[in-house]
Amino acid sequence: MKTRTKNWMLVFAVFMFLLALGGMWLWFVNDFVHQHCIKQTGLAFSIYAEDHHGQLPSSTNGFGNALLLLTGPDPTNDYIGGFIGCLCGPGDDGHLYREALKNHSVLPEDQCTRVYIQGLSESNDPQICILFDRNSCRGGDHFRSPWGHRVREACLLDGSMVVVPDEKCSEFSRQQVDFLVAAGFSRVNALRFYPAATP
Repeated sequence: MKTRTKNWMLVFAVFMFLLALGGMWLWFVNDFVHQHCIKQTGLAFSIYAEDHHGQLPSSTNGFGNALLLLTGPDPTNDYIGGFIGCLCGPGDDGHLYREALKNHSVLPEDQCTRVYIQGLSESNDPQICILFDRNSCRGGDHFRSPWGHRVREACLLDGSMVVVPDEKCSEFSRQQVDFLVAAGFSRVNALRFYPAATP
């Protein structure tokens, strides 16, 4: 076989490999990345607070039902545009939220894949984390990859997002417990949200 033909076959093989790799990447991004956008939820919290004199959602039925206040059948009160996924952590299809909305039922906190710290307002310390993934995943929702480090995404009161690697979860939790205590929470209540902070 001529060298020129071999070179063209090699170029074609490399092109097909890159095309297949690109297709796999597009499939992965489309199916997994940004399905649970915590940044969108941070924006929804800000808009909700503007409409409610600086107060963030709160419910006596627990933080799961407080999160449901960001959405609903009335488009004027739907702060997340009907996108239930941004209330859920990665791997959660949102069916429990949809059922609770439909049936007007209580959504148990222990079944929520994101933890929401209710009882805060815009006037609190902007470094306080108000929403975070209960469980970590590789790369997090925004940077998902099958080989990435396991991280949790968290939304701070100022609407920004931080990524917390598993190895820094205890340190982050202890810092957040201190912030909540400074904001008036009892340490026992703050530790309920952040069990990783216990020694």
